[in-house]
Amino acid sequence: MDLNFTAEELAFRSEIRQWVAENLPKDLSHKVHNALRLSRDDMQRWAKILGKKGWLGWGWPQQFGGPGWNAVQKHLFEEECALAGAPRVIPFGPVMVAPVIMAFGTPEQHKRFLPGIASGEVWWSQGYSEPGSGSDLASLKTRAERRGDTYIVNGQKTWTTLGQYGEWIFCLVRTSTEGKPQTGISFLLIDMQSPGITVRPIILLDGEHEVNEVFFDNVEVPAENLIGEENKGWTYAKHLLSHERTNIADVNRAKRELERLKRIAKAEGLWDDLRFRDQIALLEVDIVALEMMVLRVLSAEKSGKQSLDVAGLLKIRGSEIQQRYTELMMLAGGPLTRAFIHEAMDAGWQGDYVGAMHLAPLAGTYFNYRKTTIYGGSNEVQRNIVAQTVLGS
Repeated sequence: MDLNFTAEELAFRSEIRQWVAENLPKDLSHKVHNALRLSRDDMQRWAKILGKKGWLGWGWPQQFGGPGWNAVQKHLFEEECALAGAPRVIPFGPVMVAPVIMAFGTPEQHKRFLPGIASGEVWWSQGYSEPGSGSDLASLKTRAERRGDTYIVNGQKTWTTLGQYGEWIFCLVRTSTEGKPQTGISFLLIDMQSPGITVRPIILLDGEHEVNEVFFDNVEVPAENLIGEENKGWTYAKHLLSHERTNIADVNRAKRELERLKRIAKAEGLWDDLRFRDQIALLEVDIVALEMMVLRVLSAEKSGKQSLDVAGLLKIRGSEIQQRYTELMMLAGGPLTRAFIHEAMDAGWQGDYVGAMHLAPLAGTYFNYRKTTIYGGSNEVQRNIVAQTVLGS
């Protein structure tokens, strides 16, 4: 296993770095590097810039309009975007539902849905979790009843990230109650402008409207929006979740935030505190170890070997690292990070704040990131899955 990049890969990295430097709006990178609030327009603006270049679907094969990059090239693209301060691409469309549509959808569904995802024009949401059906997703109760050429959907989804912006939502719905719970689930694509859909905000501890409840009251969905076969949705969901959990690890963002942590420590006079520097060093070692795990997966894919089944491990370690760097930033700022002011998240805010402005976002980010070890499959459940599928115990 050779973890060194080839000359061709280094040249590719240089090309990506130059393009991002020339095309990433400076106001967006300023917001990202300083953890300021990103609007819907901010996120869409970067998505459309990538879409125009043909890179929003950077992981897509050429037959579906993607660049056809290999695993290493995709990793280098993600790393250069993250380190430059590009907004994180909202993954629900290009990273999560698109591979499912490609693998299990019909040619007509390919033509209908993929272009809007690739261009960044259509905002997708994810309808998986329900009250009482989070880690135990197979127990979901949202029902889709087939009536001729239409499904009638009733139920509720929750924790729907940025669902207030959603134009389409991909949902797991129950179409049968016979047999094991997993065997009665189907995968539906639903227009969020359909009559009977209500989106209700959930305001989080950091004051942000990030997640939502979505209610379905006799929502009519054309049967042609079913992906694959009825009652086979669990298979498609597992295909999608492997993409989600690898994406959640987000080692490239961790590398960028490590540098931000170092800047904060220096600004707050803690860089010369050897005990605090030890904590930063330990975090950096963990990030390097996570990156090596990612590179092992890439090396296996590049050589055509069986890809290592470590999506759960990547999710566990990545989420713990995200929590750790937000905690160290809070510790670096000390009591001044506690003065949480919601408006201070906006770029250009001129209000009064006790302490340096780089401290203003820290409390909100710290509390928000308590979620990372829960969403996408809680880490406790992921450890059980790793024990069964990887360790064989």
